[in-house]
Amino acid sequence: MIRNRTLASALFTTAALLAVGAAPASAQSSAAATSCYGGAKTLTYKYQTAAKEYGTYTTSSRCNDINLRLITDEPGVYLDACVVFVDHTAKCNNDDAYTTHGTEWGTVATDVKDGTHFVLRIHAYDTDAQNVTFQIAY
Repeated sequence: MIRNRTLASALFTTAALLAVGAAPASAQSSAAATSCYGGAKTLTYKYQTAAKEYGTYTTSSRCNDINLRLITDEPGVYLDACVVFVDHTAKCNNDDAYTTHGTEWGTVATDVKDGTHFVLRIHAYDTDAQNVTFQIAY
């Protein structure tokens, strides 16, 4: 009986929120992720010994972070990435350090203000990264 009341209460709350145009928090975070990643750019990295730069890009309200994932799904293939906030520095964020990325979405920079100009700097994790397609969402 308690379970039925709890379920009925949850359904009533959800219906009330939808009636006034507000989605539940879980739906809001899911929608935010969809809109952020839905605007992702697809790029290709071809192996080279030096880091390669992509951009200049400008952050938007679509994403709170700068995110990256590999589309190429080969075992052992990863890319190292960082961002350079070009209006402020020539060095990478995070104390000039790279982060390693695979096929899951990962954050290259967090809590970036809308309208920030940046360059994405990519370096091969190792020589397996010969021809890698990846996406960036910002």
